[in-house]
Formats: sequence, C-alpha cells, structure tokens
Amino acid sequence: MAVLPIRIFGDPALRARAAEVTDFDDVLRRLAGDMMETMRQAHGAGLAANQVGVLKRLFTWQTGEDEHGAVANPVLLESSEETQEGEEGCLSFPGLWYPTRRPLRVRMRVQDVRGEEHEVEGKELLARILLHELDHLNGILFIDHLARHDRKEAMGRIRAGELEHPRPHDHPGAEPPVA
Repeated sequence: MAVLPIRIFGDPALRARAAEVTDFDDVLRRLAGDMMETMRQAHGAGLAANQVGVLKRLFTWQTGEDEHGAVANPVLLESSEETQEGEEGCLSFPGLWYPTRRPLRVRMRVQDVRGEEHEVEGKELLARILLHELDHLNGILFIDHLARHDRKEAMGRIRAGELEHPRPHDHPGAEPPVA
C-alpha cells in the first residue's frame, strides 16, 4: 500500500462534489487500501477520496484497532435531532481544531468496495466521522460548520500560514483529526 499526498485547504478538489463509484474493481480496492494507510499514517480517523485528489464517492474511517472500513456512495438516511459538540479537526486543515456541532446519531446506506449494499449506523465519534466524510464528498468542509467567530479565527490562521502537522499531545483529550 502507498501513502498518498493529502490535499490542503485551497485545493479545488476539496470543494468539488465527487462522482458516484461505478466500478468496484481491484483499482478501487487498491485506492481504498492506500487511503486507509494514508489515514493511519496521518493519525486521522477518516479520509475522503477527494482529499487525495480522486473525485470518487469513497471514504475510509477508523474508530479503533478493529473498527474501520471503506465505503462508497454513502447516502444519509437519518440523523438525530439530538446533537453533540466536540473538538473537530481535519487532515486538510493540519493543526486547526474547533468545536463543531454534529448530530449524535446517523444512519447511512453505503456500498462496500465490492459493491454490496449495507447500512451503517454511528453514534458519537462514528457519527461525527461519517458526516464529516460525507460532507467532503459533497465539497463541504468542517470550517463551514463552525460558529461565526471560530470560522473567522480559522480563516485568519489559515491566511497567516498557521496550517501545520499536529502532534497528538498538542490537543489533550481531542479525538484524532476526522479527516
């Protein structure tokens, strides 16, 4: 497996809507494997294909050693009205962490890398990851969900060149960057 370069904020691929996956072949499975390796090497919890410059509706996720996956063509079926707020980061915004409100629970219809349909349910961290990655595939970034003052601060930090590769100990108690 290869580690792929992660696109950073400003790259047009991050604002593009990804196309449906139609070929569930070895090329897709290799891409999913490379994305999983890239996500793990970057200490992330999720990675969307457009973050590595591939405009396909595919993302990988991981919440623990044995809790991970790669899904294609996700469709949000349900999200709870009950919300959670937590520190969220993104591998395309290295070093930026902001409180972000997301639904507490979600349910999605997805396809695995062989094209078989499944439903995925997530709560808390997994719900956050699934929604964050779905947003990426639609060209939506986590900064779009920030409170106005946090977004203004984030954009100022970006303009000042403060994007850097975070170290896990810099954010005690924070989850790994979602993607």
